[in-house]
Amino acid sequence: MELMELAAERTKTVLILMSDTGGGHRASAEAIKAAFRTEFGDEYKVYVTDLWKEHTPWPFNQISRSYNFLVRHETLWKVAFHGTVPRCVHCPQFVAASALIARKVEKGLRKYQPDIIVSVHPLMQHIPIRIMKSMDLPKNILFTTVITDLNTCHPTWFHENVIRCYCPTTEVAKRALDEGLGPSQICVYGLPVRPSFCKATRPKAELRKELGMDENLPAVLLVGGGEGMGPVEETAQALEETLYDNKLGKPIGQVVVICGTNKVLSSKLQSIHWKMAVQVKGFVSNMEEWMGASDCIITKAGPGTIAEAMIKGLPIILNNFIAGQEVGNVPFVVDNGAGLFCRSPKEIANIVARWFGPDDAELKLMSQNALRLARPDAVFKIVHDLDDLLRQRDSIPKYLLSLS
Repeated sequence: MELMELAAERTKTVLILMSDTGGGHRASAEAIKAAFRTEFGDEYKVYVTDLWKEHTPWPFNQISRSYNFLVRHETLWKVAFHGTVPRCVHCPQFVAASALIARKVEKGLRKYQPDIIVSVHPLMQHIPIRIMKSMDLPKNILFTTVITDLNTCHPTWFHENVIRCYCPTTEVAKRALDEGLGPSQICVYGLPVRPSFCKATRPKAELRKELGMDENLPAVLLVGGGEGMGPVEETAQALEETLYDNKLGKPIGQVVVICGTNKVLSSKLQSIHWKMAVQVKGFVSNMEEWMGASDCIITKAGPGTIAEAMIKGLPIILNNFIAGQEVGNVPFVVDNGAGLFCRSPKEIANIVARWFGPDDAELKLMSQNALRLARPDAVFKIVHDLDDLLRQRDSIPKYLLSLS
């Protein structure tokens, strides 16, 4: 009985705040949760919650739906993103929202009784911290932020009262300093991705055989994001036309298309009679294997997919980006020699054909550059630092613990 009580005393609770505005925030949250389980077992209870959806009333609980609508209408999203950058705009909005939802958010936080809170969303700092300061919540709850944008960050990501701000790149760390955070609050570890990506990559031929691919042909991975967005169908058809050598009567490469949760797109592509090897998949839970079996990737400029591709050494062709937060991801990839940006499906197919033929040296060089930028151990560094913070909690300055 005493051993059980001691074990209970040692168990700490981590609450990860996120919102399903795009798939990247949840992916990072689940990566952190998985890393805690891998590294610390039952020492921690880790909860992931969409604070807006699960613990606020209408219309605040509709944020993810509103976001999905806005990003499909670029002009509206640009206005929403850039229009809320000035502090004189977003700070009063946070104050007003806090007054309306304080009780609901407080109830949500009390439900989990966290020892430490980890925010992986730009709208999960200011309001929770403000409510924690004003309501009768424990003063020793640590609040941290894990930024999931590689370059272009909305200023709401930064709050001077967080005990730690984990930045994926030095560019983001500079922005944190500009927003008033101190050097001791900032750690640059990289973007957290699933622990499965940190395992050694198995030989391509072995993975291809297991995944039902041609073991000898180079492969391009075409990804439409979690929702299967972008010109996926047009790009797949362009790749078929370009990678099939009509003179030889055989292909010079193969294609894997990941459609995510877009079942309509998946069904449509699966119904096509392809004249070469084209595998069409919906949502997959083994993306690290598909990336490991491929030689390059075509995707929009989502930070999670970019980080995962770099860990696997995949040259990246970016075919789109979301205005605002993903704009800076394009130069991050291109300027570092890890990939290219191109919107045209036909030109993208031509690039892949050159990489699989006369320009294979460029493909190898970009693969090396991608590996150089990779941070495969980022998620483990983050969870170990979080663990250290909790173990050192008694020595942390009171002004930070009280979120003053």
